[in-house]
Amino acid sequence: MICNWKTKKKKENQNTNVRVSLPAVCFVWQIAMIILFGVFIRYDEESDAHWVEFKREHNITSDIENDFYFRYPSFQDVHVMIFVGFGFLMTFLKRYSFGGVGFNFLIAAFGLQWALLMQGWFHSLDPATGKIYIGVESLINADFCCAGSLIAYGALLGKVSPVQLMVVTLFGVTLFAVEEYIILTLLHCRDAGGSMVIHAFGGYYGLAISWVLYRPNLHQSKRLNGSVYHSDVFAMIGTLFLWMFWPSFNSAITDHGDGQHRAAINTYLALASSVLTTVAISSMSQKTGKLDMVHIQNATLAGGVAMGTAAEFMITPYGSLIVGFCTGIISTFGYLYITPFLEKYLKLQDTCGVHNLHALPGMLGGFIGAIVAAAATESVYSAEGLINVFDFEGSFANRGVGTQGGFQAAGTCVAIAFGLVGGAIVGLILRIPIWGDPADDNCYDDEVYWEVPEDEESIPPSNMA
Repeated sequence: MICNWKTKKKKENQNTNVRVSLPAVCFVWQIAMIILFGVFIRYDEESDAHWVEFKREHNITSDIENDFYFRYPSFQDVHVMIFVGFGFLMTFLKRYSFGGVGFNFLIAAFGLQWALLMQGWFHSLDPATGKIYIGVESLINADFCCAGSLIAYGALLGKVSPVQLMVVTLFGVTLFAVEEYIILTLLHCRDAGGSMVIHAFGGYYGLAISWVLYRPNLHQSKRLNGSVYHSDVFAMIGTLFLWMFWPSFNSAITDHGDGQHRAAINTYLALASSVLTTVAISSMSQKTGKLDMVHIQNATLAGGVAMGTAAEFMITPYGSLIVGFCTGIISTFGYLYITPFLEKYLKLQDTCGVHNLHALPGMLGGFIGAIVAAAATESVYSAEGLINVFDFEGSFANRGVGTQGGFQAAGTCVAIAFGLVGGAIVGLILRIPIWGDPADDNCYDDEVYWEVPEDEESIPPSNMA
């Protein structure tokens, strides 16, 4: 009896203090966003009321040439991926669907505001006025920035408090903006779909945090670390939304014209190829030949992740199929063998398997992009095509494709380093016992942070007498 009372008391101490910390963080940080937006954020020339004058001065004949009409369909698709795709993909745990989709909603809503500021300070701060001017492309980039923190959440799913997730997002968005600036601006890498800056960074960021927050007694919650029939169906909805819209994700911010067109085609083909190899390996891995829903929910998306960097390059349609073919196999093997190995020998607890869907395919995608860039020739791209695809202009006008390939590989290493080092530091911050995280025997359970309605099965039948 004394032992049970102590266990209960421990749970209460660890779980109830978010009543103060969560509202405080949400209110204070949102008020900070309002103040910072008031100081820095303004509409750009295409969303400002002065558009009429801008249109006349630049000889623009129609409103249809406003960037909104070109970018908004892609923005819609990316936005659905962030909130519906990522959110529902995390609902596979039998008792953590509220946390999966609800906390995804929370940190994405905060992250996109902070991302508009951080990316604005690094990429579009006007030195003359000290203002950040935002338009529809800024919204797409902010969603991309959030994706890194949502990927990290996948490694931590069910083991952290909402306050900890807000801290993960605050630092995740900050680190993302810095590594993105180094990779895309200073190193002048091309990474339209974010294999490097989004997936490799976000994956290793989450894995590093999870490694620092290792829970030796997590086996006490093993009963809840799994799915049931309906939770897997909900997660599959997330998979299908991500799978359908991934061509938009990889092509959303590419150059107008052939680059965007090619990125969508290449991603479309890589995704299709990865489905077949995932199904094949999943079936081969079981003596009965049955499929594992975990593989179908995740590894089928690996082709889209790995195609992120090379999407706008002339990798050829069959090259895209090869990328999807290989990454589907590698990702499925990751779920079968690498995840258990990491947990057993490296003490790395990865709830969603982000190593196999994001970190490893993102790293491979970065190096695939480096190889394809280094192999680019004038006969395939044309002289103007090389300049356009790799943006060999200004101070980069004399850069060759071999040099570009080397910088692409270096950019991948920068993303991984930022994820690992940044994640380790953030993990140490989250180890401070003030965040209201659940006890080892109370993880993966919505009842810790949510009002959960009673299951129908647990409601006693009414007395019909």
